[in-house]
Order: sequence, then structure tokens, then C-alpha cells
Amino acid sequence: MTSWLDGHAAAYAGAPVCVTGGGGFIGSHIVDALVRLGARVSVIDDFSNGRQANLELVRDRVRVIEASILDGEQLARAIDGARIVFHLAAIGSVPGSLRDPMRYHEVNATGTLRVLEAARHAGAKRVVYSASSSAYGDTPTLPKIESMKADPRSPYAVTKIAGEHACRAWSLCFGLSTVSLRYFNIFGRRQRPDSQYAAVIPVFATCLRQGQQPTIFGDGQQTRDFTHVDNAVHANLCAGAAPADLQGDMVNIGCGANYTLTEVLDQMNAVLATKVLAKFAPPRTGDVRDSLASIDRARELIGYEPVRHFADGLRDTLCGG
Repeated sequence: MTSWLDGHAAAYAGAPVCVTGGGGFIGSHIVDALVRLGARVSVIDDFSNGRQANLELVRDRVRVIEASILDGEQLARAIDGARIVFHLAAIGSVPGSLRDPMRYHEVNATGTLRVLEAARHAGAKRVVYSASSSAYGDTPTLPKIESMKADPRSPYAVTKIAGEHACRAWSLCFGLSTVSLRYFNIFGRRQRPDSQYAAVIPVFATCLRQGQQPTIFGDGQQTRDFTHVDNAVHANLCAGAAPADLQGDMVNIGCGANYTLTEVLDQMNAVLATKVLAKFAPPRTGDVRDSLASIDRARELIGYEPVRHFADGLRDTLCGG
């Protein structure tokens, strides 16, 4: 067990937990960690985006309910008895939300209400909600600090902010402890490249391995606080067990460093020993220009500190170690 994960052992050994979206990219990594820590894990996922294969190594030690979080009966089954609910089930992607905003609202916003209600009725102690840095919109001020006014620029961002507000309300009205983790550009193994809306790093990796030019939307100088998935796992575990009285608090989960897309491509070429150049296309509607997280509040409230930084995380993602 890695040193940072070992530090969570006392909090999760034998603990009953539920992971919504546990077959997805981030969710499955959280499930793996919880199993290694000895937690009793229940997963609900309809596998519309997640993959059964993501749970292959732990399937015999996890209760899996194949259903949507919009299915109230199955959701109640999944959450029954859970002390902590890690809520990751959602539809991702800014461009996708422009094509089908109503579906995004149904799954991301209404789905979060359903999870909060199920957790409340099940007597859960805390819900850890996967929020998004898209809440900050395209404000030029860096780094992004949680006290900044939300400025959603896409239907996707609206749905994730709605989830944050619901978490806050359920804490104040019903006494359910909640915390929202605003992720900054999570990447790592299991991230799907097989979609026109896939994240930058898996798309770039696929292109480089095939000798094809990846497309950069914009001039390539836009920046992102790329955050390896180990940091997201660590943040969730910290948030689930934090002793603080969390009542819908929002915290950024990033590394506090950002890179341009051209810098990322250069580093990926170096790791893979390739020399593939990018091609450029107009910026996409809803995309932000720059992002960089202040993680001071995450340090203070949940004891978060990045456990894997960009260069090491990129090598792990591309080389599997």
C-alpha cells in the first residue's frame, strides 16, 4: 500500500460506504482504494459511461448494483447502510452539455438531489460530492479561490453548481454533512479517449501512439491545472473522514500549478519518444481560457495535499507505472 493511502487505513477499515458512478474513471480508482483499505463497498453505476472492466480486480469484494441513480429503488438499495456516500455519478463534458442540456440536468442536478435524499433516509453521515472547476467560468483572475462568484458558461457547469447548492441546503435543512470537491482537470489511467468530448490527455495519447496530429482548440496557450487521479482519490478519502463540521463547503482539488496545452503535448512527446505536432482549430464554446487552483482551503478543511504531481502522473498515465 502506498504511503499516502496507508494514512487512510484507520478511517476506512470495515467502514460501510457507497460510491455512485463507481465504474467510471475516478469512481473506480476510489473503489480500488476503499477495497485496499478494507472498507465494505457498494457501487451503483448504469455503465453508460463507466466500464465493467474498471472493477475487474475488485469485483468479488464489492457489491455492484447496475442501475441509474435516477432509479429510486435501486439507489436506495445501494446506499442502504452506508456511512459515507461518494457521489461521482454524472455525465461529463462541456461540449456534450450543449448538445443535450436537458439530459445533463436530469442526471447531474436531479440525480444529485436523489442521492442526497437517499443518503438522508439511509442515515448516512456524509456525502462527498464531485463538483467541478467549471463553476468559475472564464474569469481571468488566478488562482481560482472558492470565495469567487460562480460564473457558469455551459449547461454542464450549471448542473454541477446546482449540485453544490443542493449539498449546502441538505446540510442546513436536514443535518446531512456534505462537502463539494471542485476538480481541476483530472487525468490518469482508465480515462476514456473514445469520444469526441474526451479529455485532452487521453486524446493526445491516442493520437501520438498512432502518429496522428491531435487537434488543439484555440492557440494552445490556454492553461490547465492538470491533476492526476491519485489526488482526486486522496481528496475524497480526506473529505469522507474529515473531522470538520462540513455543511456544503466547497474546496478546490488541484495541484496549484498549470501548464499550456502545447507544453503538455511537448512533455507527452518526450515521454513517448514521439515527435508529433498539433493541428489547431477554433476555440470551442464553453471552454475556459485558463485555470489554476488555490488549494489552501482544501488543506485547511479536509487536510488535502497533492500526492502526485504532473510530471510523475503523466509518466504513470502513459507508461503504466
